[in-house]
Amino acid sequence: MKKLTPEQKAELINYISGFVTDDKRKRIDQILERRTRYLTVVLEDIYQIHNASAVVRSCECFGVQDLHVIEERNVFRINPDITVGASKWISIKRYSSGDGTATQTCLEGLKARDYRIGAMIPRKDATPINELSLDQKVALCFGTEEEGLSEGAHSLADIFVAIPMVGFTQSFNLSVSVALSLFALTDRLYGSRINWHLSENEKRDVKIEWLSKAASHGDELVKGFLNERGLNVTG
Repeated sequence: MKKLTPEQKAELINYISGFVTDDKRKRIDQILERRTRYLTVVLEDIYQIHNASAVVRSCECFGVQDLHVIEERNVFRINPDITVGASKWISIKRYSSGDGTATQTCLEGLKARDYRIGAMIPRKDATPINELSLDQKVALCFGTEEEGLSEGAHSLADIFVAIPMVGFTQSFNLSVSVALSLFALTDRLYGSRINWHLSENEKRDVKIEWLSKAASHGDELVKGFLNERGLNVTG
């Protein structure tokens, strides 16, 4: 299938916008300017539905557009009552293989896109999250509370990262760990001179997706627009 040109995407955005209220369009534009792919989160084989749902909500609230989900042993499921619609506004990318290579596929793919892979693990020689360098895009990886990240994830990590703790209990639960980590990094990132914004083309793609979700029967509107122009495409 052909891909839409930037001009065609702009035309599509203009068309769908006509079916969305002014307030919603303004809100979409405001939030889009605060979205980033400079930071991303990777979850490996998370099965606890409450934790998974809370992570989705945290990513959306902190402006992180992509959530990478590895489903080698466990299916990633979310509870709409916990996400309160957050899953509509972020991009959840799933990886499963059946042969044990999903983690490798995910992390090597991120490395190819110039992400530093940070494995979150409570060990003494790990870099404190507030000291993690942001001179390169960062993918933070989290495993299950019982087993943590797999050996495969450890071997592909560029750096081990930890949240400093001073109590007897030396771990937070998964969703709290993700939220604390994202707060620590986004607080520094958004106030820096780093170009953490989405590219113009990324903004167009995300805006089309958001507008189609904000408009009544948005998917049908997109399909109708494309069919009328002889564009049998999906994005």
